[in-house]
Amino acid sequence: MRIVRALIGFILACPAAAATLVLFVYTPADLASLPSDFGADRLSEAGQFALAVTPHVVLFAALPALIGIVFAERNDIAGLPFYLVLGVAIAVLGFLTQHFSEAPGQATILQNYVLVAFLSAGAVAGFVYWLISGRYAAPEVTAPPAKAPPPAPSPAPAA
Repeated sequence: MRIVRALIGFILACPAAAATLVLFVYTPADLASLPSDFGADRLSEAGQFALAVTPHVVLFAALPALIGIVFAERNDIAGLPFYLVLGVAIAVLGFLTQHFSEAPGQATILQNYVLVAFLSAGAVAGFVYWLISGRYAAPEVTAPPAKAPPPAPSPAPAA
């Protein structure tokens, strides 16, 4: 059951990360400022872009996320900070991979806005994973059975 839960968490965290990245391209303020006839088209375009970005997020994040999830499950880590850090670490890896794969003379991804977009996407993915799956990584703690109170002293026999 843990594997299915982890898989579902990962499957839902990736589109959340992709949607977060897309919100840095199609900002909510830009979408809100458009006239209604253009706004719907732009929103549809943003949704299609998020769907197009999701497979790239899945492919890149699969191996690092698998390593982090296996580590968390084996060590019963269910705290939100672990999954936020894991998501951000995977996003930093993605950012650096993108930067180091740039051709010389090509426009660089090395900008604060892009870095914030990647970090935000990683934090959102970590939060969504924790919400769906990560918080259940630790076994449930059952309270020890309550001790029965000691028997009441019996009254002294009458003489």
